[in-house]
Amino acid sequence: MNGAALLQHDGLVNHDGKDKAAPIATLSADEFPGASPVAADSLALLFRQQQRFINYFFNNLDFEPIEKFCQACLDCTGVVIFTGVGKSGLIAQKICQTLVSTGTKAMFLSPQDALHGDIGILSSSDLLVCFSKSGATEEIIRLVPYARAKGARLVAVASVKGSELEAVCDMAVHLPLERELCPFDLAPVTSTAIQMVFGDTVAIALMQAKHLTRDQYAMNHPAGRIGKRLILRVTDVMVGSSKMPVVPPTTLMPQVLVELTSKGCGCVLVADAELRLFGIFTDGDLRRTLQQCGEQGRDVMALRVEEVMSKDPKTCSSCEMAVDAMQMMEVGPKVHMLPVVDDGKLQGLITLHSLVSAGL
Repeated sequence: MNGAALLQHDGLVNHDGKDKAAPIATLSADEFPGASPVAADSLALLFRQQQRFINYFFNNLDFEPIEKFCQACLDCTGVVIFTGVGKSGLIAQKICQTLVSTGTKAMFLSPQDALHGDIGILSSSDLLVCFSKSGATEEIIRLVPYARAKGARLVAVASVKGSELEAVCDMAVHLPLERELCPFDLAPVTSTAIQMVFGDTVAIALMQAKHLTRDQYAMNHPAGRIGKRLILRVTDVMVGSSKMPVVPPTTLMPQVLVELTSKGCGCVLVADAELRLFGIFTDGDLRRTLQQCGEQGRDVMALRVEEVMSKDPKTCSSCEMAVDAMQMMEVGPKVHMLPVVDDGKLQGLITLHSLVSAGL
């Protein structure tokens, strides 16, 4: 081509069957005048083009079929099963993961594997959602009659209206596509983006329709930081009574130092026999005490812990969320540990180290 742009040459209609108002120009790799295709200005142009193509999707979306699809998902008593080939298959797998994590039973079924035995997972209570940009993917078309024989309800999700897949399914959702960002209109880079937007938005709509709570969401993410922040309580990560460093108020410094060193928590808790908390003595308190005694000529080892402890320390309860305890450490004078007190009785100790180790 001798112009500054590589024009779309696929007839006079868009992917969705609508007449083109005008050819869409996209720059080819060797036609960026005086600039590299990865220069800032060139990239800005490319991103604006992608934005335009994605806006076409939003501006032409028909929400009635999507409403029917969402209701079918809610009414499904089995599993919402997605299938697709190539890039559409990868997007379908990702959408399945989003659905499962937000409270909808879903799974991915490879059409190739389905035709070689895996279709046995499909039942009459399931919804089979077929992702195909063209609506003419051979592997999916071949799968349809066998899926129908299993009694499953079929949904076509495609960007070509009146496609073969749409004709053989029970319902269809059309994802409007003006063209791909690819200068040849071949690489599926815009069609996959709108598939992802569609699937993930539907997942959130179903999540809201099911009234999924934060706690329920967290239960689906127990190993991740999200789940830990929403699930773990102080009692799950605190140092319990058998391992917490605790001494009576009248304890002399030599014994305090032994407890401070042996338990390795960076502090000792000062409490009586009934575990009523009087204060805390930390590594920082030890350094300040040594400095003051040195300046005053006093014998550190003759001191009782009640003379040098920090009185009225911040505390938390065992039933509080661990992440709230972590935030409490950051509010006001920062501390690295909190005594855990329930109903006036010392239960344990939670440290910043233990919270970080737990993945918070």
